Amino acid sequence: MRWTKYFLLALITLSLTISESCGVNYKSTLLNSTAVVQTVNNCKAEADRLFKRDLEQARTKSQFQQALQSWQQSLAIYREIGDRYREGATLDLIGNAYGSLGDYPKAIGYFEQALKIGKEIGNRGGIASSLRNLGIAYSSLGDYPKAIDYHQQSLIIFKKIGNPSGIANSLANLGDAYYGLGNYPKAINYHQQSLEISQQIPYPKGAANSLNSLGSVYDKLGNYRKAIDYHKQSLKISQKIQNRPGIANSLGNLGNAYDSLGDYRTAIKCHEQSLTIKKQISNRSGVANSLNNLGVVYYNLGNYSKAIKYHEQSLIINQQISNSLGIADSLNNLGNAYYSLRDYPKAIDCYQRSLKINQQIQNRWGIANSLINLGNTYYSLKGYPKAIDYQQQALKINQQIQNRWGIANSLGNLGNAYDGLGNYRKAIDYYQQSLVIFKEIGNPSGIANSLNNLGGAYQELEEYESAKENLYQAIAIWEDIRKMLLNRDSDKISIFEQQARTYLLLQEVLVAQNQPLQALEISERGRNRALVEILWRQLSQIPEKKLIPPTPNLTEIQQIAQQQNATLVQYSIVYDNQLYIWVIPPQGKIKFRNVPLPKDIPLKQLVKITREKQLNARGRNSNNSPVKQENCTDCLKQLHQLLIKPIADLLPNNEQQRVIFIPHQELFSVPFVALQNEENKYLIEKHTILTAPSIQALDLSQQNKRVQKNSSANIFPGNQSLIVGNPTMPKDKVGKDSKPLKQLPGAEEEAKNIAQMLGTKAIIGNQATESAIVEKMASAKLIHLATHGLLDGTNAIGSPGAIALARDVNNDGFLTTSEIMERFGLPGKSRLQADLVVLSACDTGRGDIKAEGIIGLSRAFIASGVPTLVVSLWKVPDDATTSLMTKFYKNIYKGKFDKATAMREAMLTMINDDDPDPKNWAAFTVIGKAE
Repeated sequence: MRWTKYFLLALITLSLTISESCGVNYKSTLLNSTAVVQTVNNCKAEADRLFKRDLEQARTKSQFQQALQSWQQSLAIYREIGDRYREGATLDLIGNAYGSLGDYPKAIGYFEQALKIGKEIGNRGGIASSLRNLGIAYSSLGDYPKAIDYHQQSLIIFKKIGNPSGIANSLANLGDAYYGLGNYPKAINYHQQSLEISQQIPYPKGAANSLNSLGSVYDKLGNYRKAIDYHKQSLKISQKIQNRPGIANSLGNLGNAYDSLGDYRTAIKCHEQSLTIKKQISNRSGVANSLNNLGVVYYNLGNYSKAIKYHEQSLIINQQISNSLGIADSLNNLGNAYYSLRDYPKAIDCYQRSLKINQQIQNRWGIANSLINLGNTYYSLKGYPKAIDYQQQALKINQQIQNRWGIANSLGNLGNAYDGLGNYRKAIDYYQQSLVIFKEIGNPSGIANSLNNLGGAYQELEEYESAKENLYQAIAIWEDIRKMLLNRDSDKISIFEQQARTYLLLQEVLVAQNQPLQALEISERGRNRALVEILWRQLSQIPEKKLIPPTPNLTEIQQIAQQQNATLVQYSIVYDNQLYIWVIPPQGKIKFRNVPLPKDIPLKQLVKITREKQLNARGRNSNNSPVKQENCTDCLKQLHQLLIKPIADLLPNNEQQRVIFIPHQELFSVPFVALQNEENKYLIEKHTILTAPSIQALDLSQQNKRVQKNSSANIFPGNQSLIVGNPTMPKDKVGKDSKPLKQLPGAEEEAKNIAQMLGTKAIIGNQATESAIVEKMASAKLIHLATHGLLDGTNAIGSPGAIALARDVNNDGFLTTSEIMERFGLPGKSRLQADLVVLSACDTGRGDIKAEGIIGLSRAFIASGVPTLVVSLWKVPDDATTSLMTKFYKNIYKGKFDKATAMREAMLTMINDDDPDPKNWAAFTVIGKAE
């Protein structure tokens, strides 16, 4: 609870030092004497003079400890002179100070004294304020039923005395209490009533607070777009009335909402802006809160060391200002970071310290939260009995304070613990209880998680029909949640991270039921959903509609294979222990193989070793640099053994027939063309190979691009071809070594050779500015970019991939994934006209591997309407790339080959004549359509 805003309700304060004239023993003096009256007036005048200064210090600078002594002296004086009105007001003020310091028991004691005085002197406004303050204190302690009782009493009085701002505040407080209970419909109701009154009065601060609170409720409900809309409205009001604390608060809440969406870049920006304002107004508790929020964002990004740094800074400030609640919160977040680092002893220590503080200040909600975290830690340590004990303690507290969301959470965690013990029946009982509550409070993500957990427990009991029923229901809810995000691509990518496990679990259940073809439908339904939705919306031309495209059924999947005239091979890695492979030929039946993954080395590690050792490729700018040689002679064979051998009999015998591989997770980094069989033959020697992100994406990306089947020269006339090579590189320092990018003479030669074949001119050097190239990209039929590709770097932070071009007055020279999406890829944007894009640069086929798929340059160009891409999987050598690309285009324009065959022939030439080392030719892959 942010206590500082409630100090405006207090009526008076005194300075840190009070003049001696105010220290008279008034009881020993006749109160009706002129001298005494003058002394009393002087004392009050001094207090009035210092009132604004001390109140402002406390309100904006959180200097509560320094002011408390002054207020205690103030209280003593008003008791001496018998000013009961100001005595009650000062008691409320002191209570608010202790509340701001997180010492709620002391705060409650002062509020109760103030309430008693208010009743004795008949000060109904004072009574209502004290009742409201008591409600806030009990709400902060997690005792929401008691808080609601006090707020309702306060509301009745404010209505009787006709105080509209008091009514609005009490309604908002009731909304906060019901939010704490997990009763979101009631919370929304009260906040909307408060908002309406605040708008009618008008009471802009109250309206801003209500909008902020409504945003927080919708954030909890998973309606993130609505949450952000409310927070933005709140921010606008605070900016209009120049309420800097309100602006900072709205920015912080926006940061929290974007964090919930997984839009971490925007979340960090909001929290940093909020932090700046709080520093400027010297709000130390606010600074601590912003640092804590930044720590949470970096925690969600997986940057635990940075998260720890921010939480430690927050902890220091909270300790300096003796903010007990803030200390407990910082320790709890530190525990979460150490937990994720699997440093369980440190995590337990932080949770225990947080628990102790919460117990000291009687913060029951905080106690329950610390107990839950301790229980989860012991669950991870397989200390299931101890985990159950902690979760049961948390459950009891949550039941006492009627925190329904907390109750549901505790029940779900108890289910997880009993699941870990193998007591699946008991786990199911807890999951079902949790599910009932989540349904009652309308929490969609909680419902879906409970259904997912029920599905997993029923699977362990081999009750597959029950498992399947729950998992299908969970998927339906996940998809409903995604509908609410409309066309927010980044939000859909992030939210799918927590949803994908349900799709994998259902695949496992279906395979166990001997329904592998139905599992293929779910595999397809559970990948590339955000990209598929972009492509679908573009075709439907209704970008703003809440739309989830239908997933292709088995008949439609078979039809796609026929249209592509290719054998489709789809992989699914299920919990690192099984590999599902489906082979879909253009004619004939779909076949399925279930391959157990090796236990001695994880597949992810095998892929990494293959890339780092056997394929330790040089970058385009390092032809003459020595390359460290390490032995990994059989890595490509091991991958072939796992990925190809189980389906070798199902692949076409004719090497001219196409095979389109659809990877999953770490398989996106596998160079399929270079996989070797026992006879040392590369896969490209036996098959014509392409890749695709998913079956549906492969189909949708080509529905609006019906390329004529005549010569390639007519498809890509020179005047419609954009050929770029060796731009003048930006001077920014990038990469791990933080050095500027080097020029690429091989890339320049490559571009000139290709341009000559097409009868056009290559754009090189200073002419290849980002602005000029982006403008030409819009209408080009062929785009070839021979330059540096970046996975990270100073200018590519926040975007998983960038292409280096020349800097200009409007752009930094780094064309990022995000910029391509924003210009050409998102619904409502004008898509690229290109039928082929070749990114002849390092790592252009890589990016962030998410549940959605690979998030990088290739995805951005597919979303932008490009049916065929050529991208690289590692840092490609400059001279070898020039040779490969020249051969590739010769095969297209002179050999009249389709793109997949042209690339295959170029690679075979490299293997047989020029350079058989796969690191020099196998990096490139053709994605999408062959023709």
